[in-house]
Amino acid sequence: MKRIILGFFILMTAAGIVAAQTALSAYTTLEEPLARELFEQFERETNIRVNFVRLSGGEAVARMEAEAANPQASIWVGGVGLDHITAKGKNLTIPYVSREAVNTPAQYRDPQNFWIGLYVGPLVISTNLDRARALGITPPKSWNELLQPQYRGHIRMANPNVSGTAYNVLTTIRYVFNRNEDQAFDYLRRLDANIDQYARSGSAPGQSLAIGEVAIAIGYAHDHVRLRANGANIEINAPSEGAGFELASMSLIRGGRQPMEARRLYDWILSSPNAQRIFTNWYLVLVRNGAATHPLALTLDQIRTVNQDMTWDGDPANRTRLLNRWTTEIESRR
Repeated sequence: MKRIILGFFILMTAAGIVAAQTALSAYTTLEEPLARELFEQFERETNIRVNFVRLSGGEAVARMEAEAANPQASIWVGGVGLDHITAKGKNLTIPYVSREAVNTPAQYRDPQNFWIGLYVGPLVISTNLDRARALGITPPKSWNELLQPQYRGHIRMANPNVSGTAYNVLTTIRYVFNRNEDQAFDYLRRLDANIDQYARSGSAPGQSLAIGEVAIAIGYAHDHVRLRANGANIEINAPSEGAGFELASMSLIRGGRQPMEARRLYDWILSSPNAQRIFTNWYLVLVRNGAATHPLALTLDQIRTVNQDMTWDGDPANRTRLLNRWTTEIESRR
């Protein structure tokens, strides 16, 4: 009997070790502290550890494309929805009909169920008031104002070749000029004269703004609201001509090695009150029906937005053409 009990104990202990070692590989475009908080909560609730790599949106698409024959992750969480549309167009993701998708309005999810939206956030122009005062400049409130000579060398944004945030800036300017690409690129060339550098991620300019390294940054509202809530002396303005906005999304990666665990994380993010709370505490405006909104968050109904066609913007052919033109006409001439 003792041997039976001992054997049973050993088997149960081994099973516990196996369960504790269940893991899921993921790519995320969420801010790393947010991703860590979210995935650690998932592990506490499910005993599934998430091994994640933080990548900008463009980097995530490039990584998945390079690994298409041997995928190294099973799910991609966060990132501008345009990047997820591009990934779908490149056959890098797969459809999934989550039982929780019904709580997300149809306008915020792919009709073929390749991706689903998590939260929205408008582009803003933010100014470090201490740095602006020292430089003798005023906070810009429009796309047109950013071209003024007083801002030369004082504006920072991300590089659209690697950042979904910055690619959204390109598409937004196209809409500001009524989809006239020549006029949009004329504007972008003139804006380039005032850009000090192009960062590798969409949130990086805001981080530099918060510490006064740069006076003006272009980014998403929730990133800048969080910086201001944490003590940065910044003014946040939605551009008066119209702001583009992201629909941060989630997709399952084609050929991922942990499909069951990936689906479980997918469902959990859409349904868990704890997941919703974590997102809200980061000033993100969730699109799930009935989701709470942080009182400091900037919502789309508070600003003027451009009339975005996300399907057009995320189409791989359109994206490739716009990025090639930006590289040729702007980046290569710096």
